[in-house]
Parts: sequence; C-alpha cells; structure tokens
Amino acid sequence: MTDEFSFIIVALALLATPGPTNTLLATSGAASGFRKSLVLLFGEFLGYMIAIAFLIAAMGPIVARMPNFGLALRIVSGLYLLHVAWKLWGHTEEMLLRKGGVSLRQVFVTTLLNPKALILAFAIIPFGSTGDIGKSAPWLAALSLLIAIVGSCWIAAGSALQKGMGATASALKCCRAGAIVLTLFAALICGTAIAGR
Repeated sequence: MTDEFSFIIVALALLATPGPTNTLLATSGAASGFRKSLVLLFGEFLGYMIAIAFLIAAMGPIVARMPNFGLALRIVSGLYLLHVAWKLWGHTEEMLLRKGGVSLRQVFVTTLLNPKALILAFAIIPFGSTGDIGKSAPWLAALSLLIAIVGSCWIAAGSALQKGMGATASALKCCRAGAIVLTLFAALICGTAIAGR
C-alpha cells in the first residue's frame, strides 16, 4: 500500500466519522437544503487548514512540553460545542425561516476547535509532527479535497433525511437533534480530557 493511498483511506475514515462539524453540516442540510448549505464547506475548510497549520508550526513543541495546555485546549473545545448546542436548541421556526439554522461562523469555529485537527496534524499528515509546513503542504492540498467531498456527503445526508421524513420533518426538530448530538460530543471531549489527566 502506497503512502498516498494510506493517507487517503485514513484521512477519509477520520473525516467521515460523526463529529461536531459533521453534525452541523447534516443539520444545515436538513434545515436549509443541500445548495444553501454548500457555503458552509468554506468554513470547514478554513477551520481545518488554520487549526492544522497552527498546530504543526507552533503547538506541537508546546503540547509536548506542557500536557496541561493540551488538556485546556480540549476543554475549551468542549465548552464551545456546548455554546453552539445551546444556540441551536434556542432556534424558533421564525428564526429558521429568516436566516437558516447553522451559520458559516459556527462551522468555522467548531472546526477550528475540532479535536480531529490534532489527529490530522500529528498522526495522519506526513511531516506534521516535525513542524515542517513546507513538506506538509502537498498533503494539506489533498486533505482540502477530501474535506470538500466528505462535507458534501454529510450535507447531502441531512438533506436526504429531511426529504425522506416528508411532511413530518421540520427544520426545528433537526436543529434540536443536532443540539443534542453536539452536547454529547462536548461531554465526551471534556470527560475524556479530564479523565486522561
């Protein structure tokens, strides 16, 4: 198996795993439809690229020397997810009709704080753990394409779910379900961070 093929398979598996960003994408697909939700892919792309580049270039040495710093990062990620869940839960039918359920900013910040970025930066992207952004650049370019593919699939899944449920589905129910899932992810992230201390 070539390095390129291994990278694609492992990165696809991680990106496709249900998580905070994918929950928001699916929620938006269900609440706002496939086409209107595609703009959120830009927020996901920016969030992952900024987080990974920062982790590779600056954070690797710090996290290695100060384990409590990595713990704090994970707890902040969990608290932000709770904030997004609370905002989603508070949506009303009128708000959804006016502006849709999920914002570009929410997807960007959620992805920026997504723990998957840590795994991508230090375990999947070649040369990531060395801090060499230059050597990692071609792999980051390939990752950006995989992000677009997987993100589109999650949006399509949410849109298909909403259509499949027909008249009984509502954007409000999709946002509430997304809020519950995000709360569970927040609890998992904070819980494992504290337990692994």
